[in-house]
Amino acid sequence: MSTVPDPAPRPAPRTPKPKLVFDDPLDQQSSDDTDRGWGERQGDGDAAADLKRFLDEKPPHHI
Repeated sequence: MSTVPDPAPRPAPRTPKPKLVFDDPLDQQSSDDTDRGWGERQGDGDAAADLKRFLDEKPPHHI
C-alpha cells in the first residue's frame, strides 16, 4: 500500500462581484416616472365621486 498524500483541497468557487456601471443615471427611467402620483385615485368616470374628491381636497381658503 502506498501512502500518497491527497492533493490540496480546491478552494470554493468565488461568486462574481457586481460590476461598476458608469452610465448616466439620468438617462434611465426611475420609479417616479412609472408610479402613480400623489393623491391619484382610480378614475371610474363617476361625476359624484369627482365632486367628492374636489370637495375633500379643496384648500381651506377656498371654502
